[in-house]
Amino acid sequence: MTTPVLLLDVVGLTPRALEDMPRLSRVADTGFAAPLGTVLPAVTCSVQSTFLTGLPPSGHGAVGNGWYFRELGEVFLWRQHNRLVQGEKVWETARRHVPGFRAVNVCWWYAMGMSTDVTVTPRPIYHADGRKSPDCYVRPAELHDELVAELGEFPLFTYWGPTAALDSSEWIIGATRRLLPGADLTLAYVPHLDYDLQRFGPRSPEARRAARELDAALAPLLDDAERQGVTVVALSEYGITDVSRPVDVNRVLRREGLLEVYTQAGMEYLDPWVSRAFAVADHQVAHVYVRDADDVPLVQRLLAGVPGVAEVLDADGQREHGLDHERSGELVLVAEADAWFTYYYWLDDDRAPDFARGVEIHRKPGYDPAELFFDPADPTAKAKAGLQLVRKKVGLRYSMQTVPLDPRWVRGSHGRLPDDPQDAPVLLCSDPSLARGALAATEVRDLVLAACGVPVPAEV
Repeated sequence: MTTPVLLLDVVGLTPRALEDMPRLSRVADTGFAAPLGTVLPAVTCSVQSTFLTGLPPSGHGAVGNGWYFRELGEVFLWRQHNRLVQGEKVWETARRHVPGFRAVNVCWWYAMGMSTDVTVTPRPIYHADGRKSPDCYVRPAELHDELVAELGEFPLFTYWGPTAALDSSEWIIGATRRLLPGADLTLAYVPHLDYDLQRFGPRSPEARRAARELDAALAPLLDDAERQGVTVVALSEYGITDVSRPVDVNRVLRREGLLEVYTQAGMEYLDPWVSRAFAVADHQVAHVYVRDADDVPLVQRLLAGVPGVAEVLDADGQREHGLDHERSGELVLVAEADAWFTYYYWLDDDRAPDFARGVEIHRKPGYDPAELFFDPADPTAKAKAGLQLVRKKVGLRYSMQTVPLDPRWVRGSHGRLPDDPQDAPVLLCSDPSLARGALAATEVRDLVLAACGVPVPAEV
C-alpha cells in the first residue's frame, strides 16, 4: 500500500522567503524542515533532473538550462524532450516495485515525452503566420479541453516575461488540485517567487509581497493534500541572492578575437561554428566552449582575470562538482556572489539582433533575465506592447520589442552554490518519520520513494 505524495517545487523557496509564508511553513509543523544542498549549476533544469534521478549533472546530462549541441552546431536553451535527461526517474523506479504506480506532472521541466501518466506543461501555439498564442500541452489529450474549460487558457504571458505574475502559478495550482486525487506521485512547479526576486532582489518589499501572495494561493492545495492524506514534500532548486554586477563574458571573448559573429540585415548573430571560444551564459554559471584544445589555457587565463568571475573550472574542477559531462563546456565559469553573466556578444546595441529586445527564450544563445522588464528607459514600452496586442487580436503579425538591452535592472540571480543559509534552498515534509538534519539534492529521489512507501532499491 503506497502513500500519495505531492512533490511541490516552490522555486526560490528559502528560509528568508518562508518568513512570509505561514501556511506553507505549517507543512513542517507536523513533519520537518531541513536545509537542502543543491548542485552546480543551481538552475532549474539541472536541479530538477537531480531531484528526479538522484544523479548529479555528470550522470543525467542536464548541465544547465541549455548548452551547445556540438553535433548540431547550435546553442539551445529550454529544450523540452525528456530523453535529454539520462537516468531512471523516480516514478519509473517506483513502477518496478509497485505495478500501476500513477504519476502526474504539472509543469516540471523536460515534460515532453515524459513517462508520467498525466503531463501538463506550457506549450504555445505557433501559428503558420508567425503569431504565438498561449496554450499548454496536455497528455492524455482529452484532458486539455477539460482543464481549459475549468481554468481558462494557460496564462502563458504571466508565466514568463515582463508581465509575469501570480496568474500562472494560480492556474498551475488549480490544475494540480484537479489532478491530485488518485495519483501516487504528483509533481507541481510554481514559479511565482522567481519573478520579483530576480527583478528586485530577495530582500525587497516586492519579494516579501510575492511570498505572501504565493502562500495564500497555495493554501487551498495544501488543505486538499492534508484532507486527502497526501504527504507534502515542498522544496526549491535554488535560492535567489542579491546581485549588482552583470558580466559580459562573450564581449570579452569577442574583443580578444576568439568569438565571431555573422551579419544579416544589419544585425549580428553569434557564429558558434567558427568561434574559437564562446560562452553559454546561464545566470551565475557559464559554459565556455573552446574549439581547439590548445586554446583552453589561453581562454582560462583570460577569463580568470575578468572582474566578477570567481572560478574557472577546467575538467578536474568540473569533476569535483559533478559537472563533468560531454555536454559541458571545456571550461565552466562561476560568478562572484554579487555578479551574473549576460549572453550579450554584440559591441554596439544598434547591431543587436531583433530577438534581443523580445521574450525569445529559444532563440537567445543564453539566459536573459532582462526579459522580466519592460524597458525602464523607454517610457513608451508598455504602450508599444499594448499596440502589438491589438495587432495580435485582429490576426496580424506582431513583435514585442520591449525588453531592455541594459542589464543593470536585474537585482537577483542564482546558479552558484549559496553562501548564506538564509538564501539557500530548503525542504519541508509533512511526514515526521522521514526527518533528517539536512539533505543533498541527490537524496531527494530516495526521500520521495520512502515517502511513497516504495522500497528504495540497493542500487539507488
